[in-house]
Amino acid sequence: MSFTSENVAELDLLLLFDLSTLQAGIKVHKTATPSAAAAALGLFEKGFITQEDGGYLTSLGITAAEHAQSLFAELNAPCHEIAQTGT
Repeated sequence: MSFTSENVAELDLLLLFDLSTLQAGIKVHKTATPSAAAAALGLFEKGFITQEDGGYLTSLGITAAEHAQSLFAELNAPCHEIAQTGT
């Protein structure tokens, strides 16, 4: 099992959301890469975001973005921090 390039693009997009406030959304502009535009559309079709070109996170999207951001932080933590927390 592997992440597809589409999955990775969707994860990258979820990392852009500021989870400290739900008042901030994102906008994928027409000048964005095709993969970013496709990721936004995919997240919209799956019910993670409110608009085809970004918008706000839905409740499902909030959960997904929290998981994506946590996973990113864990994967990028120095090894000694992981050993100290026991995870």
